[in-house]
Amino acid sequence: MLRIAVQSKGRLYDETMLLLAEAGIKLNRGKRILLLSAKGFPVELLFLRDDDIPQSVANGVADVGIVGENEYVEKGAEAKVVKRLGFSKCRLALAIPKNEVYHGVEWFEGKTIATSYPEILKDYLKKKGVNAGLHVISGSVEIAPGIGLADAIFDIVSSGSTLISNRLKEVEVVLNCEALLIANKALTEEKQAILDELLFRFEAIQTAEGKKYVLLNAPKNKLDEIIEILPGMKSPTITPLADEEWVSVQSVIAESHFWEIIGRLKALGAQGILVIPIEKMII
Repeated sequence: MLRIAVQSKGRLYDETMLLLAEAGIKLNRGKRILLLSAKGFPVELLFLRDDDIPQSVANGVADVGIVGENEYVEKGAEAKVVKRLGFSKCRLALAIPKNEVYHGVEWFEGKTIATSYPEILKDYLKKKGVNAGLHVISGSVEIAPGIGLADAIFDIVSSGSTLISNRLKEVEVVLNCEALLIANKALTEEKQAILDELLFRFEAIQTAEGKKYVLLNAPKNKLDEIIEILPGMKSPTITPLADEEWVSVQSVIAESHFWEIIGRLKALGAQGILVIPIEKMII
């Protein structure tokens, strides 16, 4: 049984549960909300505060964990990063009052900065040669300048709307963050095998992101040009049709270039274009 530590609530919780569901991890819901086992797959979920996850994985209370990079770096726990998961993206940034004139990081010299991430901030300021005071608080960091607790803040920024509502502006990005899959450094062979299977499922999901499966009928005399547009994962699948002058073509395209590619295919005479979403992709 592989024990996975996950955040007990919040945006990271929601996206983690979605990933696990897509990977076929179905939970046995019950009265115990701290620890839940899965159906049909040898894992159980341990629900913790996000800042407790790195140490819990490092000391073996959990075997692996899904945690924000901000908490992983701040805690400095001896757990290894197994995979960057690509969701819950944000950044740790310095922000100052909107009406302040900012010319560089030297602005923070002698100032007081409110933060929930003192270790990351100390390391950054040391590298920049800036001496500043730190006011460590948890939660609602953004209100500190407005009530006179600090001159600036160092906190998580996603959309930036919270900064705007508190009349602050972002001036320095210190760390770009995303969800990480971390693991204890001393997993047994049995637990490593379960983790490898879980990674296989995660990678199949991630590979499919932003991809579309395309089927179309194409004139044979334009096939070479169409193949150049639709390379597929290795090469498109070509199937003969009853009409010897036409073939069926199947391939995968990136959604970001979808309309551009479809337009070029139509210009080359492609017909009956069918586009299908992809849930998983194994390569």
